[in-house]
Formats: sequence, structure tokens, C-alpha cells
Amino acid sequence: MGQKLPGLSPELFAPNIISNGLANRDVAISPDGNEMYFTMHTNRFEYAIIVQSKLVNGIWTKPEIVPFATDSRYKYLEPAFSYDGQKLFFVSDQPKDGSDKPVAEDIWVVDRKNNGWGEPYNIGTPVNYEGGDFFPSLTKDGTLYFTRNELEGRISNIYRSRLVDGKYSSPEKLPKQINCGTNRFNAYVSPDESFVVVPAVGVDEGPRRVQYYIVFRNEDDTWQEPLALNSEINTPKGTGWSFYISPDKKYIFYMASKPLAKANHPESLSVDFLHQFSEMPQNGNSDIYWVDAKIIEDLRPQAKK
Repeated sequence: MGQKLPGLSPELFAPNIISNGLANRDVAISPDGNEMYFTMHTNRFEYAIIVQSKLVNGIWTKPEIVPFATDSRYKYLEPAFSYDGQKLFFVSDQPKDGSDKPVAEDIWVVDRKNNGWGEPYNIGTPVNYEGGDFFPSLTKDGTLYFTRNELEGRISNIYRSRLVDGKYSSPEKLPKQINCGTNRFNAYVSPDESFVVVPAVGVDEGPRRVQYYIVFRNEDDTWQEPLALNSEINTPKGTGWSFYISPDKKYIFYMASKPLAKANHPESLSVDFLHQFSEMPQNGNSDIYWVDAKIIEDLRPQAKK
């Protein structure tokens, strides 16, 4: 999108194109690199949509809402590709029984059909249940990682469901290394299942805010202790709970809410500036940032100690 590629310091992604003043998060890129999807929503999720941009003749198209996320009664968010790119998973509070009232969020799927997508369908039990299920993330073999809102209290936990003979097995709650801290959200799993990145709160002492942690997986399917990502991602005045790595493994995309840089503040306030501010990134809504994925490899030696 005409940008300089990021190094080891995060950069705002596609300012005024993707990061546009609305709340933006949840990146998903097709395996061939020619399609990009993300969530855009208004304050307090009055509306939440999934938006796509495609690479056509070397130019990225203007971001537009996907056709299956246009019903204003419901929310649509958290897209995630299957490893082969033939399915797109997402989360919605639309009902599956033909009624019209929003329900607790479930995981849904659309299948690739020609140059677009078929009709969405709910993946059903045993993955979805009445408490709300969020943030699908998939491995090469189809294993599904997701977040479940527990019925008791306001706590979320990370679960895993294996794909066996084309059907999802009964979800298992993952161990304390992944379900770390006092609460956790929206874990991203690497396609080879070698690590998970968990946005969590209460893992370390200090400010009670969500930070990103990486948890490496051992060959015997046990997990190492969580390691905080660096201070340029887990900043003192930013918070976020949506993480993703591009299919080529080169770039991390993550959500963060950061204040406007001091250099961009006006000398004096005006009504015009406030209107302009509402359409600027870094206005208090969540933005998408990106950074070189080498920071993950830099953490592996620490994990082996």
C-alpha cells in the first residue's frame, strides 16, 4: 500500500487507508498475499464489520465491507483464514435458528466460491456454546484455537479443538502457561503450532492492562512460560488484544490504542481540528501496527533457558 516496510520498531499500518480514525483490528491475509481482511467498528461496538482489500493489477483496492457482513442488526469481526485459504472463519452474534435477535457470539465460516465467498454457516457444537466464542486461529492441520467467555464470572479462557475426520473434537482448555494472568483474550497460534501469542492482563506486576505474551510449545505438547513481547509493543500508554503474523512469516500485525504523538498536536484547538481528529489514527480508537517478525525469533533463545 505504498509504505516503507517496517523494521524492529513498530509502525502505524497504512495510515488513513486502513488505520483511519475508526477502531481497526483483526488482520487476516490470504496465503497468496493478494487479499487482506480486517475488522472495523464504531465506539462500543454499535456496529462492527469485516472489510476487505484486494491486490488487482498491482494496486490494492479501496477497503470495502464483505458481502456477508452487511446486516446492521449484527456484529461481524475477527476474520481468520484456514491454512489453504479456502475457508474464512469469523465471529458474529447473528442467530443460527432463523430468529432476528442477536445472541452470544459464535464462530462462523464461509467457503471459497469462485472469486468470492459462499453463504456463512455456524460451525456449531462442540466448539460454539452459549457463553460466547471468539477469535478463531488455525494451524496447518486445521486445529482451531479460540477464546471462550465462561458462563461463571467475566473470565475468558483459551481453548483448542482438533480437526478429526473433518469434525472438531471436544475443546480442551489449555494449561496455565497460555491461560496466564487474571484474564486473557484472543490467542494467535502459529500455523506450525510452535507458539501462541496471548493478550493477557495480570501476568506481571504493574499497570493492570492487557499486554502481549508469547508462549512456546515443546515437542511433547507441553508449554513454556509466557514471555512478554518488547516494550515497543507493550507500551506504557497503549493496549491491545489482536495479534497476527503474515503468511510469509515476515511481518507482525497487531492492534494497539495509542495516543496521538506530541509532534502531531496543534498549537491551538479549533472546531475544525476536532472534526479532523475524529478521522485521524491515534485518536484513542484502536489502530493496526506492524513490525518485523524477527522479534519472535529473538525471543526463542530466552524460551530455551
